[in-house]
Formats: sequence, C-alpha cells, structure tokens
Amino acid sequence: MKSTKLELKYLLANSIREKQDSYIIEEIFARFPTREELIEVTEQELTSIKGIGQMKARQILAALKLAQTLSISNPSTYKIRTPEDVYKLVGPELRFLKVEHFVILLLNSKNGVIAKELISIGCLNACIVHPREVFRPAIKRSSASIICVHNHPSGDPDPSSEDEAITKRLTEAGTIIGIDVLDHIVIGHQKYVSLKERGLM
Repeated sequence: MKSTKLELKYLLANSIREKQDSYIIEEIFARFPTREELIEVTEQELTSIKGIGQMKARQILAALKLAQTLSISNPSTYKIRTPEDVYKLVGPELRFLKVEHFVILLLNSKNGVIAKELISIGCLNACIVHPREVFRPAIKRSSASIICVHNHPSGDPDPSSEDEAITKRLTEAGTIIGIDVLDHIVIGHQKYVSLKERGLM
C-alpha cells in the first residue's frame, strides 16, 4: 500500500464521515500504525474501538481494500519477490472466506502486479479451473507471468492432490502459451503454503 498516512486518513475520514483528527481516526492509526497492521485489521478489532459499530467497521475495511486496490493500479507499485509478498497482497481478502476462491496475479516482466483476476468460486474439484479461463486475462493484458492463489476455507493451507494436479496442468499450458506460472499459493487462516517452495511444481 503506497498511500501515505495522510491520504489514508483522508480516505477513511470521508468514507465514514468523520474529521481527520477525530477520536476514531486517530485511534485507528494509533492502534494500527503500520501498513501491514492496517491491511491485516479485522472487523472485530475495529469494533473494539469506542464509536465503531459493525456497519462502520465494514465501511472502514472497504475503504482500506479500495486504497490497496488503487495502490497496485500501476504495475511498478507492487512487485512480487517472495511468496510472502503474495500473501500480504491477497491474504487479507481470502483467508476467512467460506468457499474457495481461485485468483491469479498478472505480472509484467519485472514481476510488477498488473492486475488481480478472480477466476472461479467454489471447491476446486467441483468448479474446475480451466487453463482457458486462467490465461485469457493474462493474454489480454500481455502478462509475462502469473501467480495462482486460492484459499482453503478449513484454514489449513496444505495443498491437496487436486491443487497439485491443477498446478501441473496450468504450468504445462503456460509453457505452451509462453506465460510462466511462477507459483501457486494456498491461503489458510493464519498462514500460507507455496507449492514452488514445497517442490510441487
């Protein structure tokens, strides 16, 4: 998130109709002073602040997500160097979802994020992730490579046999098309697994 603290304060204040120097805004930045803490903040943590109810907490989370999305609109803004970079970018959105979401990150030749694309929703063994659907946006945006990401609603990020099979299929398709599949990250509740680091691709 490249937005400055002042810009974030302005965005949050306007989103929840508060002054930038109000108690709520100041308390949010006092409790979550770093970029990582703001990205990871939960609805429960926000509602523990006096004056923030469930609806206002959701407005704040939506504003933070918007700020994060805007920060990667320029490919050079967010670069992927490690699996942890992937987790920081998409983990907060995926880790507590109740069904599996399969997302790809489209990267340029310098591993800058061009875009995030939602490919499918549902169990991977029931909602088949077809190479055609995965690589269509990558081809359209002239991506040099992609990274696959999906969540496990159980909270356990250990890859399943289906995860491994899908990764192999997509990697083979990418080789033919000329778009590398750099990694496949599985998101759990509090941690993640990189299939590349596990030697599974």
